[in-house]
Amino acid sequence: MLYVVVCNVLLFSACISEAYKVKVPEKVVVPAVYAFGDSIVDQGNNNYIATTVKCNFPPYGKDLRDAIPTGRFSNAKTPPDLIAEELGIKGLIPAYLDPNLKDEDLKTGVSFASGGCGYDPLTGSALSILHLSDQLTLFQEYIEKLKSLVGKQEATHILNNSFYMVVAGSNDFLNNYYVTGFRKHQYDINSYIDHIVSWASNFVQELYKLGARRIGVMGLPPLGCVPFQRTLLGGIISRVCVDEYNQDAQLANTKFGVAFDLLSKTLPQSKLFFIDIYNLVTDFIVNSTKYGFEEVEKGCCGTGTIEVSALCNKYSATCEDDTKYLFWDSFHPTEKGYRILIDHVIKNYMKNLL
Repeated sequence: MLYVVVCNVLLFSACISEAYKVKVPEKVVVPAVYAFGDSIVDQGNNNYIATTVKCNFPPYGKDLRDAIPTGRFSNAKTPPDLIAEELGIKGLIPAYLDPNLKDEDLKTGVSFASGGCGYDPLTGSALSILHLSDQLTLFQEYIEKLKSLVGKQEATHILNNSFYMVVAGSNDFLNNYYVTGFRKHQYDINSYIDHIVSWASNFVQELYKLGARRIGVMGLPPLGCVPFQRTLLGGIISRVCVDEYNQDAQLANTKFGVAFDLLSKTLPQSKLFFIDIYNLVTDFIVNSTKYGFEEVEKGCCGTGTIEVSALCNKYSATCEDDTKYLFWDSFHPTEKGYRILIDHVIKNYMKNLL
């Protein structure tokens, strides 16, 4: 039985685990959690590659143990950590490229994700990040290490029974299609979304070929309500959500849902689910007090309007209480935001993935 914990205090403060209980089938084992995608699930891989998309400096990670910035784009834990925690695997999912990675970490899950990544192979190209194709290559390397460590049979068991988390897509729109213009010259938004969905489907199929069976693909949030987009296009004073971006996200989620539902029926023994978070995150914003949030339009770091990555740094002041904020910086949620989101995933999707 899983005990889902909602902590509205710092990471290691006492909290009560009686929010609700989620039953999982008896004898079900989930050996590991793996993450692929962008900065939402990058546990620090970008620390070890030649990219400017980093956050391995204060105030990032200020609520993690010893307040050490690990390269997670938040104040503390992120979705892979929280999923692994709730499944009783371990408290933190490390980055695969971490030179201090231990054998036990290889057996219980790592993240291959890279901040700035998207489904589109062009997304993040100028930033020297790890594309999804690079992440697959690292995963293949990992599989060989796992086989050497535990043997082929046990490695297959781990790969087939673990949970795979895929989070990408936001950068394809916010840092590619809307910004560079190259894809706009090639495709209208409807056609571009079709290509994004196709690239995403191909990636999931490649994961499947490598042994993944339990796969959760997270959808897009209301992109136009991200603090940075409010600042950029929502009006200097009013900073409203950008409706066009939100509509595009909804269209993409609809197409993702249809595509992955069809794909799940073609992959034997797979448990593939599309996790639509759009309405939940919208509810965070519209009905913020219901979740204990007092600020949903700005991040906790600096002014909360533009700071992200290098702009959120040791010289940036932070809010007094980040548990009252949905966003940590101008793009990424706080641990509290992630916890409520992952509680939703556990409650509504995980039972179907196990």
